[in-house]
Amino acid sequence: MRKKELKLVVTFHTTADAMAMEKACRGKNAPGRLIPVPRSISAGCGLAWCAAPAEREAILSVMEEAGIESEALHECMV
Repeated sequence: MRKKELKLVVTFHTTADAMAMEKACRGKNAPGRLIPVPRSISAGCGLAWCAAPAEREAILSVMEEAGIESEALHECMV
């Protein structure tokens, strides 16, 4: 079992937004990966982008450039 660490978790309204986020981040070599939304968070589509909290600005920049809207940004143990 992986040790839980504090992570930035970005949730989305739709699965299409989550998939667009993955494509945009891969294209820009931005850190993170898609994960199932943690149980402690409620989200519309069930998928979330997970990255280190220190990467917040890089993630927000990629989202702004790609026109991706998040449902919410959380910092939680994942």
